[in-house]
Amino acid sequence: MTSVRINGIDRQLTTHPQAPLLWALRDEAGCSSAKYGCGGERCGACRVLLDGAPAFSCTVTVGDAAGRAVTTLEGLVAAGRASRVVDAMVAVDAGQCGYCLPGIVTTLTVLGERPAPPTRDDVLRALDAHLCRCGSHPRILAAACAALGVVDE
Repeated sequence: MTSVRINGIDRQLTTHPQAPLLWALRDEAGCSSAKYGCGGERCGACRVLLDGAPAFSCTVTVGDAAGRAVTTLEGLVAAGRASRVVDAMVAVDAGQCGYCLPGIVTTLTVLGERPAPPTRDDVLRALDAHLCRCGSHPRILAAACAALGVVDE
C-alpha cells in the first residue's frame, strides 16, 4: 500500500506503485476530473497538483506520489479555490466538449494564486501544456485572462 494525501485526505492506495497516479485517482479515490488523454504529457487532460505544483498524473507514478499531497479539481472546487476560474469559463462559454477543462482550470487556479498577478505571457505558457481538441483555446484564453485580472491585448 502507498500512502498519498488526496484532496486533504490521507489515503492508502492499493494500486501498484509503478502504475500511473491517474489510475489510482480515478479507480480508488473516485476523482474523475483528471482524464486520460495522451499518456505522455502532451495534452494536460490529466493535470493535478502535486505538492501545489501542476503535474501530469499520467506519468507520475503512485510510488512517486507516496507521502505527497495531490489535489484534483474536485479538491480545488471543494475548497473554493477554483471558483473565479470556473466562473470565468462559464461566463464566456469557454469549453465546447469540456474534456480539457479540468486540467486547464487546475493549472490556471494555481497560477492565479501566485503573489504577483500573471501576465498574458504567463497565461499562454501555462496553457501551452494543454491541448484543446475542440478549438476553444481563444475562449479559454479570454476566460483565463478575465479570471486572473490580465488585460487581453
